[in-house]
Amino acid sequence: MDNYKLYIFDWDGTLMDSIARIVTSIQIAAERLSLAPPSDDDAKSIIGLSLVPALQKLFPDLEAHTVNEMIAAYKAQYSTTEVASPLFEHVKEMLSLLRTQNKLVAVATGKARQGLNHMLDETQLHQHFDMTICADESVSKPAPDMIHQLLEKLNVKPEEAVMIGDSRHDLNMANNAGVASIGITLGADKRESLDACQPNAIVDSILELKALVTGH
Repeated sequence: MDNYKLYIFDWDGTLMDSIARIVTSIQIAAERLSLAPPSDDDAKSIIGLSLVPALQKLFPDLEAHTVNEMIAAYKAQYSTTEVASPLFEHVKEMLSLLRTQNKLVAVATGKARQGLNHMLDETQLHQHFDMTICADESVSKPAPDMIHQLLEKLNVKPEEAVMIGDSRHDLNMANNAGVASIGITLGADKRESLDACQPNAIVDSILELKALVTGH
């Protein structure tokens, strides 16, 4: 898996340990709008989707204006919560090594642009990526559009790219785009859910992922 031209990473649960922060923020935002908060598993199940379809899946009976209120409440809670969301250990080392090997490195995330830019500033990872694409700039996963846009902009063929993610939404997006994929068990979905998407490989740590994609 170290011979691809382009390595595309999901963000939450793949590079950043942010699943607990997302789940807690969704649950508290729901309570503030007098909605029944989703279970941990239900909240995890929508991570990776764009925010509107994610909330519509969790709360299918919400009217459009309430969805907007929920989005605002979620964003406010996420930005102020005390639940930490650090990068996984060894992420910077892995990304730096890919860069020294002259690989193209990108992000395809369910985050909105404002949210991702904030995280890139906070983690000082801007320089590690050739391109990033966000949920408000494309069609939600698992549609292939994010990957198609990356391939076109970076002049990469599908067989030259691999998608790395922690959820079935990431891996199904890769399948729909006709690119290889690697599942990682640090985030939203368990191994059996990832395995059902038939990725090329599944790893359990960033160190294992680093060895797989860099050969070191």
